[in-house]
Amino acid sequence: MGPGGFAPAMSRGPPPGADPQLWNWFTAVDTDRSGAITVHELQKALINGDWTPFDLDTVKLLMTIFDTDRSGTVGFNEFAGLWKYIKDWQNVFRHFDRDGSGSIDGRELADALRQFGYNLSPPLLSLVERKYVMSEGTGSGVAGAGGITFDRFVRACVVIKQLTEAFQRLDTDRDGYIQVSYDQFMQTVLSAP
Repeated sequence: MGPGGFAPAMSRGPPPGADPQLWNWFTAVDTDRSGAITVHELQKALINGDWTPFDLDTVKLLMTIFDTDRSGTVGFNEFAGLWKYIKDWQNVFRHFDRDGSGSIDGRELADALRQFGYNLSPPLLSLVERKYVMSEGTGSGVAGAGGITFDRFVRACVVIKQLTEAFQRLDTDRDGYIQVSYDQFMQTVLSAP
């Protein structure tokens, strides 16, 4: 027993079969030692290739995907899934960042989305690029030549996927057109990230 009758805190080790290095990263990110990672702890841990922190909206999107128990935090197993997801996306990003600039330009974005099966019109591609490009005053740095940083690339791709799936659920005859009420439209858009 320690002072005041309290047992000293035992250092928990990794769960059986866990990657020890990933466990060390998880415990380093869990700054309040709660055994779970909050959105702000996760944001402090995730950085882009240019050493800028991940955009908070992207971190929140990742949390909604990986917080499977809807606790508002990410436990170790959820973190392990999130870590693999980010590593996979890093490979995708490097593949499409053909000029090696560390950001995705409009041409690279169009190529990526086309290869993912999303054939967006030029005006829609331009809108997506403008929405996700980094600029002065965003608080997260500036991407090279107005490009899209890694975190925002992931968010753009995930949002396009989720919006496309929401549209497809409403396009029951698969003709590329839907008729929706105002309530249906608002529910669809507001439930998207």
